[in-house]
Amino acid sequence: MQNVLLNCALFLLPTMVLIGCQSVRPANLGTHDGKFAPCPSSPNCVSSQSPDDAHRIAPLTHSGRAADAMKKLTAIIQTFPRTSVITISDSYLHAEFTSAIFRFVDDLEFLVDETAEVIHVRSASRMGYSDLGVNRKRIEQIRLRWLETHPAP
Repeated sequence: MQNVLLNCALFLLPTMVLIGCQSVRPANLGTHDGKFAPCPSSPNCVSSQSPDDAHRIAPLTHSGRAADAMKKLTAIIQTFPRTSVITISDSYLHAEFTSAIFRFVDDLEFLVDETAEVIHVRSASRMGYSDLGVNRKRIEQIRLRWLETHPAP
């Protein structure tokens, strides 16, 4: 029995690493009319623009210039390991987070809405079904770091 488990592990580990390394950047990233792409039905995505409770997460609060928010968000994101900022403008940021072991990639997006004084967020896994809450936890970690530099009024 131990040999069977060992053989399965020896097969699955390299397979999972290869799958993680081969993920392709989704075509639905970015915004359209100020909206992110909707989350899929799977539980591995959260968005402050989601209409359903399972995927909804609160946006970050912000007042001031969008460009200033992007600079501060970039600094916060760069404190996380295995993270790359892919796209940044005055009001939009896209970053990729790569998991340590299997090299799975999650896409994280921010969009500043100066009128509403919020920063909308979306974080989604590229592959799989469940992320065990990783995307939600990461947004909440970013929120804590954001609040350290942007205390609530």
